[in-house]
Amino acid sequence: MIGHELGGRYQVIERIGGGGMALVYRAHDILLNRNVAIKVLRNQFVHDEEFIRRFRREAQSAASLSHPNVVSIYDVGQEDEVHYIVMEYIEGKNLNEIIKERAPMQVDESVRIASQICDALDHAHMNQIIHRDIKPHNILMGRNGRVKVTDFGIARAVTSTTITQTGSVVGSVHYFSPEHAKGVTTGEKSDLYSLGIVLYQMLTGVLPFLGESPISVALKHLQEEFEEPRLLNPLIPQSVENVILKSMRKNPEERYQSAKQMLQDLETCLLPERRSEAKTLFQDDDDEDRTRIIPAIKPLQRGLTSRGGEERTRSMEEAPPPASSKRKGRAALWISLTLVVLIAMTGIVWYVNSKLSVDEVSVPAVTGKTFEEAKAQLEAVGLFAEEPALIAYNPNFEENIVWKQSKTNTMVKEGTHIILTVSTAKVLPKLKDVSNLSYDDAVKELIALGIAQDRITTPDERYSEEFAKGKVISSEPAAGTDYDPDTVTVKLIVSKGKESTQMPDLLGKTEKEAKAALESVGLVLDAVKEEPSFIYEKGKVTKQWAYEAGDLVPPGEKITIYISTGYPPEALEFTFNVPVAPAADGKKSKIRIVFADARNGGENQEWGTRTIGKSQTLSVNMLLAPNKDGMVSVYRDGEFLETFPITYVDVKNNTVQQPEPPPVETQTPTPTVAPTEAVQPTETPVPDPTAEPEILPPDTGEGEGTGGTNQTGYVPGNGQNNSVLASARSKGNINSNSNGNGKGLNNKHGKDKGHK
Repeated sequence: MIGHELGGRYQVIERIGGGGMALVYRAHDILLNRNVAIKVLRNQFVHDEEFIRRFRREAQSAASLSHPNVVSIYDVGQEDEVHYIVMEYIEGKNLNEIIKERAPMQVDESVRIASQICDALDHAHMNQIIHRDIKPHNILMGRNGRVKVTDFGIARAVTSTTITQTGSVVGSVHYFSPEHAKGVTTGEKSDLYSLGIVLYQMLTGVLPFLGESPISVALKHLQEEFEEPRLLNPLIPQSVENVILKSMRKNPEERYQSAKQMLQDLETCLLPERRSEAKTLFQDDDDEDRTRIIPAIKPLQRGLTSRGGEERTRSMEEAPPPASSKRKGRAALWISLTLVVLIAMTGIVWYVNSKLSVDEVSVPAVTGKTFEEAKAQLEAVGLFAEEPALIAYNPNFEENIVWKQSKTNTMVKEGTHIILTVSTAKVLPKLKDVSNLSYDDAVKELIALGIAQDRITTPDERYSEEFAKGKVISSEPAAGTDYDPDTVTVKLIVSKGKESTQMPDLLGKTEKEAKAALESVGLVLDAVKEEPSFIYEKGKVTKQWAYEAGDLVPPGEKITIYISTGYPPEALEFTFNVPVAPAADGKKSKIRIVFADARNGGENQEWGTRTIGKSQTLSVNMLLAPNKDGMVSVYRDGEFLETFPITYVDVKNNTVQQPEPPPVETQTPTPTVAPTEAVQPTETPVPDPTAEPEILPPDTGEGEGTGGTNQTGYVPGNGQNNSVLASARSKGNINSNSNGNGKGLNNKHGKDKGHK
């Protein structure tokens, strides 16, 4: 898919994400010169009408919304079997990645993010769209801090009546609302419940409900209460916790009535006057079996229920007692007090005497007996077991067996209380959850709990769609169960990654070779299509769909390949003749030719290198297309000489111009000088480098003459010598004629003496 051009305008650059239904790529819009995100329906769903309808519904749902916190939809299309949606590209991370990096997050930042999500939901609900899959993975965080809600793949209009698809609930189970988990009609308040969980996770770093399977998590949404966020993070203000508590009520009627209402609460919950508000309490009116406090009913006395009776009772109570009654009452009070004092003194005397005269008994040993047996044995000799008994674990005694007593083998007063210590069952800790840790880190955690390393078995590797390769999936015994650190054996289940295979590289292979390569890794060749190609010769694979080489592919996946039919009919083959020559006569030069044409995507290709000793022509075979011109570059002895462009129009019209051969430096023969002659160089004025050199017409003649001078020094010579203009190619200066016999040419700065 990477490198493919969708719709003639979207150049796919890289894969940036994906979910269960689609893959997401970053692409470049060639027409508008901007980056976009393209969501492509997975290949396994291209023939599933239900998934295609859901995919299109996402585009329709999101396209109907126009809000700064909702990802914009630009385009929708289909190319062959590729269904795609073009949307706004957000450069940044999703909220799930940020939570993993920084949770628990700052309170004000979390509230700000939740407010923007809530604003987007309010806009969607106003347009009769319910998202139904609010979770951190679907919240994009731009570099400017702007929150964008995306992935309306399972959104629906509020008139729909079901949320099930082929028997399974659609959505993300950790963020389900209770009514969503039941599979009944979901409404706007379901989105608010999911938003409450997102806010909970941002502030605490954990999810409110976890379980070993999606079903167990869904049941917890329905039946269990979550741990209040302030118990996990005391820095959360009460006003913010109230927002979470209200949005996550299991009864939809007790939640916020609309996203707008929740947004107003979020915007004010951090005001100073609200931070310390009272905790919001809810009454569980639906629980008819709960314990109730009923006020007592005070019975009325018979005959006093009428108004007249009440008045008579009141008059009787208010009437003052007679004086004789008061005197009798005081006498009775003093008599009673005197009797109480006498009785108390008598009791004290009896108690002291009884203690002084109590017999002593021997304390029997009752260790090793049950508490009931020990108690009976002590009572048989007039002693008592202190209740309740002390409870303490002793590995040498079974549960409910006395293993210690406060007194033994001694004499005590009859009636003494003996303190017994009874063994109890060993208090077992809960096994820690080590899922999503690496195997080595999980082993370290278990050893820290007191479990010996030799009782942690080698990892049991299994495929997992949820956990990355090398991460612990679960343990046996399961996390949260009681375990005995001295005897337990723990087995760790470790993920082997997704159950998938690596896509082979089929490009350049024949159909037979491609089919064999796919079958070797458990994949199926589904279809073979043909297309012309400038890169691959006829019969070779030019493209593989829908996975690139190296992608992880589920076993049994169907793959489509494209086979080259050769060059397109509009292509032109052309032979370009390049004239080349050595740098100087009589010397060898190394010629290197580089060319580019319609093949290989227009990239430079090496034609080759030749060593030459004389001028000749080299042929370069090229392939041109209407939008792919060519060029030939020539290098001599490692130095660039020239580039020749060859256009498709010139080849088609047969108007390609033949290039001129490169310049060749002419070597000057070394003159023979008599040993008796002393030849002195003559001065030659140096020409102005900015002035054009003057070239005189040749003047031929025969005879002897003295050689002239050149700008670089005196050069004696024999034969014919032309003046040469200085240039980048000849690397020379304006030379004079040399001294010699025969025909010579008269130059600007030379002297020539001879016979014409």
